[in-house]
Amino acid sequence: MITRKQFITNSLTALTGAGILGQYAFRTPAVKRISFDLHAHPGQLYKSEDASEEANPNAMNTIAGMEPGQLSGFFLSLVADSKLLVLGDNGVSVTGGFKEGEGWADYQRQLKIVKDFLQHSTVRFGTTAADMTSDAVTAFLAVEGGHFLEGDAGRLEEAYVEGVRSVQLVHYAPNELGDLQTWEVQYQGLSAAGKEVVKRMNRLGMLIDVAHASYDTTKQVAMMTKSPIMLSHSVLKMEPGRPIEKRAITKEHAKIVADTGGVIGMWPSGFNHDFQEYVENTLRMVDVVGIDHVGIGTDMDANYKPVLSSYSQYPDLSLALTDKGLSKMDVDKIMGDNAVRVIREVIG
Repeated sequence: MITRKQFITNSLTALTGAGILGQYAFRTPAVKRISFDLHAHPGQLYKSEDASEEANPNAMNTIAGMEPGQLSGFFLSLVADSKLLVLGDNGVSVTGGFKEGEGWADYQRQLKIVKDFLQHSTVRFGTTAADMTSDAVTAFLAVEGGHFLEGDAGRLEEAYVEGVRSVQLVHYAPNELGDLQTWEVQYQGLSAAGKEVVKRMNRLGMLIDVAHASYDTTKQVAMMTKSPIMLSHSVLKMEPGRPIEKRAITKEHAKIVADTGGVIGMWPSGFNHDFQEYVENTLRMVDVVGIDHVGIGTDMDANYKPVLSSYSQYPDLSLALTDKGLSKMDVDKIMGDNAVRVIREVIG
């Protein structure tokens, strides 16, 4: 079995030869800050049928990069509709739907894999903001897509007991909760079941994630919620013809999230031409919603042609933002303080 020290050493060796970020590579801030990732899939654990540590070397390599990247915490996301999705050259396509009980069963399968994996890793399993400390990286459980609920908000109670602290209402395959960005309109926003899920998540203290949700769905969630929400991974729209442009959002869409007191995770996907443009797009989002509502959502290990592909690059991102003229306080907000504020307000 490969030790934690060996994984870190191997990861750093590989990164040294990569030269991904040019002028920013290997400049490390002297003082550790809180750094948080609003959306990640280390090693795409949910795809595995074996929960053993040896079965997930990609996840261990990703986790090995967290320490040199000075990551404090992240939302580790299951993918509720993963068995319905196929990744091709042009992005994600949907194949079929779940029969009754299949969505819940696959959620339970993924949950076991992730929990078993965390027991063998250096990452701490967290359920409140107080679980984040300086001596370990903390993982908070999330689910991408409400398919596992099968339209029943009552199932959130069991998910909460299991440690799930955030649910992204929709993903790529349509479900019973609301409309999404990449599918035809079914509910004109939230469905009746989706509205019950929003109410129940507020009562439980779960963070509502509106990534992948349509403008109308996001607007209706914002009108109902009594707590801040997050949009864990997206980017502002630019000129037509960009890859996966349907996943980008308008300024109005972004402001709806910010107006709840929430946070938007900047998504380093192939929508951005390169790392430098990703930095610029992060600043564009700050200009639209304000410095208090921007964070980072990498979609790590499940992203489309990422321009940031390892946690060892987190210090480079903070330095790039500093070089653009942001103060240390403002950079700290983007890198993690805004995310942790929302977690404290909603989850506790």
